[in-house]
Amino acid sequence: MVDTATLDRYSDELYQALRQRAVVAPLTERTPELTQDDAYQISLGILKRREADGERVVGKKIGATSRAVQDMLKVNQPDFGFLTDRMQCKAGAPVPIGRELIQPRAEGEIAFVLKHDLQGPGVTNADVLGATAGVKACFEIVDSRVRDWKIKIQDTIADNASCGLFIAADELVDPHSVDLVTCGMALWKNGELVATGAGAAALGSPVNCVTWLANALGRYGVGLKSGDIILSGSLVPLIPIKAGDEMELAVGGIGRLHAKFI
Repeated sequence: MVDTATLDRYSDELYQALRQRAVVAPLTERTPELTQDDAYQISLGILKRREADGERVVGKKIGATSRAVQDMLKVNQPDFGFLTDRMQCKAGAPVPIGRELIQPRAEGEIAFVLKHDLQGPGVTNADVLGATAGVKACFEIVDSRVRDWKIKIQDTIADNASCGLFIAADELVDPHSVDLVTCGMALWKNGELVATGAGAAALGSPVNCVTWLANALGRYGVGLKSGDIILSGSLVPLIPIKAGDEMELAVGGIGRLHAKFI
């Protein structure tokens, strides 16, 4: 375990990098003994600073759900981060990546909106579906405050699971009305089809992802709350984007979403 003073210093460093749109050297290069638990403490420290600055938690995100990303990070499980109201962009409105982010990439996901609290451990898939008001199409715009995306799992966890901004569609669909394992996703960038995927790409099902999240958060005394938006993990590869790009995604049985980046 790394001492508390070092963890607090890293929280402040990453928070300042977030605010100043700056990058930092990988934490794991400077502190090789950094554990995943240490990294979550850094992430929670960043969240405390964001809340002190007036931001409000509106949900959580799950990362590293695909086998390709897990292989890259040399892990066999996902990670998580926190969503705040400042990170949420309205569907149909321009997405200000040019002034907010550093090295953004877009992911296509299925978002869950909760109608009941969930508190791990012991949460099941049936519990998740029972607590879900609906699902919707979503873009997560990931970003890294770590230089050149040179990340290990501890780096991305500490950096709020590399989250930047997110956009969720307005349309909310009953999760029981769609097969969340086989539903297909198509993603277009500037009018060109660039990726396809299916619900099974995220740990076999997005529901598995939310169940994992509820139980993982429970270890830190954190629950999922009624009204939370949960980003369940990308169904397609990460796509680099820049100001001026436009993207659209379609999820079978759930809906479509368009985003213009400025």
